[in-house]
Amino acid sequence: MEPIIQTEKLCHTYSAGTPFERFALVDVDFTAYRGEYLGIIGHTGSGKSTLIQHLNGLLKPTSGRVLFEGQDIWESKERTRQTRFQVGLVFQYPEYQLFEETVYKDIAFGPKNMKLDDGEIDRRVRQSAEFVGLGPEILEQSPFELSGGQKRRVAIAGVIAMEPSVLILDEPTAGLDPVGVSDILRNIHDYHVAKNATIIIVSHSMEEVARTVDRLVVVDDARIPFSGTPREVFAHEEELVAMGLGVPQVTRVFHRLRRLGVDVDDTVYTMEQAKAAFLDVLKRKGAV
Repeated sequence: MEPIIQTEKLCHTYSAGTPFERFALVDVDFTAYRGEYLGIIGHTGSGKSTLIQHLNGLLKPTSGRVLFEGQDIWESKERTRQTRFQVGLVFQYPEYQLFEETVYKDIAFGPKNMKLDDGEIDRRVRQSAEFVGLGPEILEQSPFELSGGQKRRVAIAGVIAMEPSVLILDEPTAGLDPVGVSDILRNIHDYHVAKNATIIIVSHSMEEVARTVDRLVVVDDARIPFSGTPREVFAHEEELVAMGLGVPQVTRVFHRLRRLGVDVDDTVYTMEQAKAAFLDVLKRKGAV
């Protein structure tokens, strides 16, 4: 796979040289690949939010490098500016950052900053609204008249409208009901498929990342202790619990069954896999 964004020995220190000095990232080597669907997990204060803010140049490294398509994003002001268009970042609760008079103008804000012509801006606004499930009748409404879930979609559409090669979302489903969670994740998946974009999702929900991502990166105490497929990462249950994280509930059940002597696959991490595993047990016992 081709790397699209990387960090090399990335370090970031807050309040350096003061009594409040804090090491937020220490020698972090991180890679996301083109077209990958990647999850980042870590407890509050682990460094994951600091990491993603480096990926599009919102924060500058204390030391180390951030590379986009093999080039240091800080090699020039123009390079940094272009990276911010190519690496889109959606903050947690992005609906609080809406500010324009209409939904259309809010979504168009990024493309206008890219100095695109009116026709291209219009195409991007309408296409990104469609990606997130917003009909054309909503575009002329005030974003402040919309529901919380609709506002979230407008904010995500505003980043998608820049057509970034990498889309980073910090807790995109926080505070949403189960239907809203499902809708947002489907919208993100649609963009991923349509544009072959690299998706990076930061989440506290082990169930959510288990069923959506190809690979997981674990951030703990300013470092990345390990990464891998969900199956590989969730095999580290004890270490994850010690970090203040965990594994999906279904994985805990299968780990417990294994400890009790039941011959089941304890690398299960989704309900679909659990169903298949139980059917396998029943078949081996001649029950089905």
